Amino acid sequence: MSPVLTVAADLVGRGHEVVVYTGSRFEERALAIGARFQALPPEADLDDRKLDTLFPVRATLPPGPAQLSFDFENFFLGHLPAQVRGLRALLATFPADVVLGELGFWSIPVLSLSTAPEERPTLVTLGSVPLLIQSEDTPAFGAGIVPTPGEEARARNRAMNAEVRQVFAELQRFGEATFESLGVTVPGYLFDAPFRRTDHYLQLTVPSFEYPRSDLPEHLQFVGTLPPASTGDYVEPPWWPELSAGRPVVVVTQGTVANNDLNELVIPTVRALADLDVLVVAATVREDGPDLVRRALAEVPDNVRLAGFVPFDRLLPHADALVTNGGYGGVQTALYYGVPLVVAGASEDKPEVAARVEWSGTGVNLRTSMPGATELRAAVQTVLRDPSYRSQAGILAKEIGQYNPFEAIAEIVDAPARRPGPRTGPIELAPRPAGAV
Repeated sequence: MSPVLTVAADLVGRGHEVVVYTGSRFEERALAIGARFQALPPEADLDDRKLDTLFPVRATLPPGPAQLSFDFENFFLGHLPAQVRGLRALLATFPADVVLGELGFWSIPVLSLSTAPEERPTLVTLGSVPLLIQSEDTPAFGAGIVPTPGEEARARNRAMNAEVRQVFAELQRFGEATFESLGVTVPGYLFDAPFRRTDHYLQLTVPSFEYPRSDLPEHLQFVGTLPPASTGDYVEPPWWPELSAGRPVVVVTQGTVANNDLNELVIPTVRALADLDVLVVAATVREDGPDLVRRALAEVPDNVRLAGFVPFDRLLPHADALVTNGGYGGVQTALYYGVPLVVAGASEDKPEVAARVEWSGTGVNLRTSMPGATELRAAVQTVLRDPSYRSQAGILAKEIGQYNPFEAIAEIVDAPARRPGPRTGPIELAPRPAGAV
């Protein structure tokens, strides 16, 4: 939701009328940026923080195809009929000129397939994970394999892509049945639909952080990294001046999703760097994160500072390295500031993010979600001592600086409306906050 809300805030600031349509837990954040809010229908309105509690079997599934199939059958596709129904009801009273969503918002390909372009809003999809569209130029998504050139490699890629389609054959059939229940047909491979069935696919990175492909759709473009949201109200902790005291600063985080078990990366990193001449900032994101780390250690090392949420726009300009499990947004933010990386992740899209870090020369890929202390220590020392990683991260930072994703999105939104005309009726949504434009 962070990329969507960041874009929504910019559009509100430009004077556009914006409705945020998502889970009810984000209502307060949507209203705070001056947008209106409409919750998903109750049967699709789940709290993503409680999925493993609501669906205990999910926690038993290993990362990879099994967990991904479960998520699609129960959430992305399982709730699609309700999501589409709610969106159509919203558009009936609020005939928007543009519907903008991230990759997981599967109502966009349904609208694209079910309605002629002149009879619907312009559809814009934000790419907030690495490109997973199949291509003969790249290995199958999920394997975390860096591509190589040549016909032999392309033949291997085609074989891998076919194998992946077979692995997800049952999910393909589930998706086809779901789409057919909505009156449309899945055109080809299910996972390619969000890329091919939208008017504009905007990848939130720069070309140098994505594998080159010769067969991308024409409507797919790179628009650069969203700048980190400003957090002017953050109260700096007492140790903040130490960030500028001269020691290399190493930040470690497991992001906002895969942080249930800090023993995967945060705690091992704290242990691995305990006797190095560096300042370690453990940004656990969780409110109880610092206490969890303290309980796991006999003693917190002298060079470690524990924190819950720390805004990256304030912290990363001081960092010399970021140790992360490979969340796409966090990695993009590190590159925005030219910070080299050590990446260790195995769930969701993280192996693919780590592979792109390796391929771009901006950091070290540990190829595991639970690295040992020896591996972590060596990787951090490598990134700090070898100037090529900082140099490559700096090159990407300069490239990121040449893009303006807000302007790219505004250009689409400001284009002449396809369906001009006044609103046909009142929209019953949460009221806009006082003083909002």
